[in-house]
Amino acid sequence: MRTLTLLICLLATVGVAVSQDKPAAPSQDNPLSTFNKHVYGHVKDVLLRSAEKMPEENYKFKPTDTVRSYGQIVGHVADAQYLFCSIALGEENPAPKIEQSKTSKADLIAALKDAFAYCDKAYDGMTDASATQMVKLFDMDAPKLGVLTVNNMHNLEHYGNLVTYMRLKNIVPPSSEKGAQPQPKK
Repeated sequence: MRTLTLLICLLATVGVAVSQDKPAAPSQDNPLSTFNKHVYGHVKDVLLRSAEKMPEENYKFKPTDTVRSYGQIVGHVADAQYLFCSIALGEENPAPKIEQSKTSKADLIAALKDAFAYCDKAYDGMTDASATQMVKLFDMDAPKLGVLTVNNMHNLEHYGNLVTYMRLKNIVPPSSEKGAQPQPKK
C-alpha cells in the first residue's frame, strides 16, 4: 500500500513538473517508460542548471549546521544516480562517494554530469516490458520502472532543497525563470 501511495504522490508531483514542458508524445509501444524518461530529462535539466547557477562561494552554504551544504546535496544526488540506476541496470553500484570526496563546483558538476550519463543508459534502455522485471530495492521487491521512478522522486526532493538554498541567496531557480512557466492559451 505504501508503494502505491508513493507512486500516486510521485505522479501528482511529476504532473506539475512536466506541465511546465511540452512533453513528447509517449511511444505507443512504451508509454510508461517513455513518460518516466521524459520526467527524468526534465529533472536532470533543472538539477544541472541549478548546479551551474549557484556561485562557487555558495557551494559550502548551509542554512543551518544540521543539513547538507549546497555542494553536498549536489554530490548526494550524483551518488544516488549510481545507486538507483545500477539497480535498474542490474550492475554493481560503482559507488564513487562523490558527496564525501568532491567539494569544488567544477568537480561536483563534472561528477553530476557523469552520474547522469550513467543513468541515461538505464532510462534509454527501459521498455515497458523490461520495466516489469523485479529487482531488490532497499530489501523489497520492486519493478525496474519503480526503481527509476523512485530515482525521479529522490531527484525532485533534492531539487526542492536546492531551490530553497538558491532563494536564500536571492537566486531564481531554473523552474522559476522567465519562460519556464507555460503561457496561457489565448
